[in-house]
Amino acid sequence: MVYLILTSLIWAFSFGLVKGQLTSLEPNFVACSRLLIALPVFLPFLRLKGLSAKTCLRFIGIGAIQYGLTYTFYLIAMQRLNAYEAALFTIFTPLYVSLINDFFRKQFSAFHLGMSLLAVLGAAIIKYSNTSLGDILTGFLLMQVSNVCFSFGQIDYKRVRSENKELKDSQIYALLFLGGVMITAFSTTIMGGWSSALEMNQDQILTLVFLGAIASGIGFFWWNKGAVTTNAGTLAVMNNLKIPLAVAVSLLVFGERVDIPRLLLGGGVMILAIILNEWHKPFERKG
Repeated sequence: MVYLILTSLIWAFSFGLVKGQLTSLEPNFVACSRLLIALPVFLPFLRLKGLSAKTCLRFIGIGAIQYGLTYTFYLIAMQRLNAYEAALFTIFTPLYVSLINDFFRKQFSAFHLGMSLLAVLGAAIIKYSNTSLGDILTGFLLMQVSNVCFSFGQIDYKRVRSENKELKDSQIYALLFLGGVMITAFSTTIMGGWSSALEMNQDQILTLVFLGAIASGIGFFWWNKGAVTTNAGTLAVMNNLKIPLAVAVSLLVFGERVDIPRLLLGGGVMILAIILNEWHKPFERKG
């Protein structure tokens, strides 16, 4: 769970950086640039020996969905949303994680769903009163598509890794970023987004480097590594930890106005969900 916490801390800064620096650029280009910067981080570790073509294609496909499509829809949504609104609208991710995992297992876990709903409640407490869904419906729907893609990628990566326990995450992770680059490069070409490369200023370049190498490269690696070693319930709850963190960063770093009592109350509810889920793990194993 340490990997998930560290990644959540990194991602808490991403919302404000994207909104403050990158929304003037074409979103498909931004998505592709982040993944192109992240890809070289893991290329030196890539080991294809012993991997079947089918397994390689599965990892590439996971990356295309979890990274490529997630970023594309998220960045398009960010052109219509404030940073705190985008963070808030990820509250449904735990539901998608639990439900997709249960779908693959052909099971239904009421406890996982309950903890996910508790995490959603905690995140909703923080920002609900400050949000007008009627004005930002398009951004909301785009964020939900992004959430579903991210949730599917987490669960499918966990499944493929469980079928290939001999692999090390670092040895195959470049394949995921390759999949993300392929689909975002295609969408950037279709949308004519490459012209944004000539419009960037120094601050935007530095922001892309940070988001690509750290938030996308190391962050996604740590997140999926944490997903492999964590049960689906904890994974679902941890998907919402970045929300109170992002709100706190918006308050302290980016100067946005935040309802502190709601932040404390909502964050407390989410922490309770994590504690209850961790407490339930021994009973889950016995069952």
